[in-house]
Amino acid sequence: LSNPTKRNAVCFAMWRKLAEVFADFATRADVRVVILTGAGAHFSAGADISEFPKLRSTPEGIHAYGEAGHAATLAIRDLPKPTIAAVHGYGLGGGCGLALACDFRVGDPTTQMGIPAAKRGIVYSVLDSENLLRTVGLPNAKLVLYSGRVFPLARCQAMGLLDEVAEDHALAGARNNPKQIKCRLNLRFAFRFPGCPLLRGLRRDLHSCRSRLGKTDGDRLLAAPDLPPR
Repeated sequence: LSNPTKRNAVCFAMWRKLAEVFADFATRADVRVVILTGAGAHFSAGADISEFPKLRSTPEGIHAYGEAGHAATLAIRDLPKPTIAAVHGYGLGGGCGLALACDFRVGDPTTQMGIPAAKRGIVYSVLDSENLLRTVGLPNAKLVLYSGRVFPLARCQAMGLLDEVAEDHALAGARNNPKQIKCRLNLRFAFRFPGCPLLRGLRRDLHSCRSRLGKTDGDRLLAAPDLPPR
């Protein structure tokens, strides 16, 4: 992510380019692991809100902007290769969403994360909210979304926003990840294959509790793209 004069705020062109780049990574045999990071002192302060008056002033513009962000997030989340977000400095709003789309997040002593959308009267996307929920659980997801707070390093790690903290710089930590990180990445990568027995068992459990969830929520949960058929 390179827009350092705006703390790597993601503009519309960057959202579209992210989708293109990660789609290309999916087809390249020479790409085995992808590290997403930001130029300069920050990972990303979120979407470039200076574009909003121009690009989000009409229903059509709002839809086009939302689709660009959605496509970028899906391209990262569904990449059939392990992804690591090296989050240094701010990882806020849409920047936090990009980190959550990755399989793994490494921080450092400068890391601060949060989703201040509520403070700006912005509705956070369903996809990003789902990624947040899957990562930190319901109570923490509510805290992040409802409060709009920016959380310090220790709280980010405690909530599960970060998986590991590097002593010096997040990017160096991501590049030199220890054996236990590699094991977790391999496990998460294995989960993406339909034959994974753990996911088959999970889907059976989900079917068994569908009646307690109710038809709408149960069907929605069972339709999750990373769960194989029974």
